[in-house]
Amino acid sequence: MRIVTETTAGRISGYTAQGVIAFKGIPYAAAPVAPNRFKAPLPVAPWAGVRDAVSFPLQARQILFPFLDPAQADNPSHGASLEFHRGVETKPIPYGEDCLALNVWTPSTGGKRPVMVWLHGGGFAAGSGSWGWWTGEDLARHQDVVVVTLNHRLNIFGFLYLDELGGAAHGLAANAGMRDIVAALEWVRDNIGSFGGDADNITIFGQSGGGMKVAALLAMPAALGLFHKAIVQSGPFLRAVPRARATGAAEQALHRLGIKPGHLEDLQTVSDDAILAAFAAAREGAPGVLRQFAPVIDGATLPADPFEPAATPLAADIPMLIGATSEEVTSLTGFGDPSIFALRADKLPRRVAEACDTDIATATSLIGTYRAGRPKATPAQLYAAIVSDRRFGQGSITQAERQSAHAPVYAYRLTWQSPVQGGRMGAPHNLCLPLVFGRDRAPGVTGDGTAHHALATAMQTAWARFARSGDPNHDGLPEWPPFEPTRRATMILDAECRAVDDPDRSERIAQESLPPRL
Repeated sequence: MRIVTETTAGRISGYTAQGVIAFKGIPYAAAPVAPNRFKAPLPVAPWAGVRDAVSFPLQARQILFPFLDPAQADNPSHGASLEFHRGVETKPIPYGEDCLALNVWTPSTGGKRPVMVWLHGGGFAAGSGSWGWWTGEDLARHQDVVVVTLNHRLNIFGFLYLDELGGAAHGLAANAGMRDIVAALEWVRDNIGSFGGDADNITIFGQSGGGMKVAALLAMPAALGLFHKAIVQSGPFLRAVPRARATGAAEQALHRLGIKPGHLEDLQTVSDDAILAAFAAAREGAPGVLRQFAPVIDGATLPADPFEPAATPLAADIPMLIGATSEEVTSLTGFGDPSIFALRADKLPRRVAEACDTDIATATSLIGTYRAGRPKATPAQLYAAIVSDRRFGQGSITQAERQSAHAPVYAYRLTWQSPVQGGRMGAPHNLCLPLVFGRDRAPGVTGDGTAHHALATAMQTAWARFARSGDPNHDGLPEWPPFEPTRRATMILDAECRAVDDPDRSERIAQESLPPRL
């Protein structure tokens, strides 16, 4: 059935499906194409009549993950990854620069419900608000909330830092991808009442790179007042990219594009394919390559690191729910490097040292600490636990500590062991997604059975309760106390959930001795 509602730019038409109303592909800003490429987002032009909002928008230009690349479909070496990522994309959606649009799922266009704005994962380099793992119909229907997902500029298109190279003189904006998200939140503030949402009760939430975007928004003056609660799933973000590193990456990109100093206007005439190729040449995400195209401390849009050395003061009074899974790296690195599933004890110290940016002696001590608490763990399981804590768990704890100084924080650790791929994945990166958005939408992650259903109900309800009130407690969970640095109460999310004070304390202390992650 056709449903029409009003926005500040004009009337739009959505449709009913699966017990909710969906509006897809609503533009929240003008297309960031030449002559507006790399500039701050501009207001969308109003339209006459009723605009159809029934199809997902273009996805931002990006380098495809192998599990989405049609060229890899018949590659036997990618079989495990393809199976794990079943359902990520339900049907192909084109990519393009004209991507600044969002999607809304709501039980009704009347009323005043909590609003949950999802920021997708994929680092700051890839992803989309339309992927099947996180569409909002299930969450909206079962929890009586309004769910918003969105697309924004990514990688070099969203995070080419040109301030030190004359960018301001050409109107080019630092942190354009984050400015896009701010523009989307402004749209939500101004329009969500027409979709049955409460503009005074908005929660931003995200996983992996989406969690990092949540943390960055907490430190952006332009985002102040546009949301009221924050959820960070497997995506701590303590430090932004330093200016010098971002400037060096920009210089290399301009060189690859053949753009000479003082001629930044040429960025409006080169092809988007050439720009994406310049990003590919930077090899961001490759082993040993530090993040270069991501939020930068520019002194204006992002004045300082979000959570280093303390929580940004802009985040005062913003309740936070934050946590990670226990074996994040099995799905992040295991498909590209399956050797981590067959590690021998004699090889473990070197591999841990490399992954944790430390020396063999420190790695050996770290392994001993983890082995003491996990006497039956294999070398592969020890590696997964140590490196997952290094990359996600410890940063989540640190962010919780610092935010708890001036706002309520609820910490969790997801430890439910997935049965997929022979059980070797443990609780992998992305496991939280089907447990929040709909229990059976990622069977390659959870398995096709029902063992995870009760946990999914408990987690989805907790996330929605937090969005509603700032407190995730409900009858389907044991009491979940707020986190504070002395007690460190943490909800262990598993087949049997339980609140634990300072879980795996010795491992946390050992992780604290490692050098900061760059």
